Amino acid sequence: MPDNHSTRALTRANFESVINENQIVFIDFWAEWCAPCKQFARVYEQVASQFKDVIFAQVNIEEQAELAETFQIRSIPHLIVFKEGIVIYSEAGSMPESTLKELVQQAVDVDVSEIKAQLDKEG
Repeated sequence: MPDNHSTRALTRANFESVINENQIVFIDFWAEWCAPCKQFARVYEQVASQFKDVIFAQVNIEEQAELAETFQIRSIPHLIVFKEGIVIYSEAGSMPESTLKELVQQAVDVDVSEIKAQLDKEG
């Protein structure tokens, strides 16, 4: 699933800059041979087109095996959400459009300052 108007492909080369330069990033880990991934991709792209302030990205685990390994992706589709560079959600499986929209709103609303303070304390 190449870049389109609402989602972008992530690679090892652009991963960190996308995470660090954007407030909220949703990442869908998928593979070409995965039928549930293709079904979820339609929902994902539809929701992505409705939230212009949130980055919706995709990682093809066949082409980006190192990223899949870094995040211990064992089943797909798998969705990871970053806010201010911190993982705030990581779950395998598909979801309906209404659930994904709700998750986007929760990501927008969540305050990560306490998490950041805790991480800073732990060094």
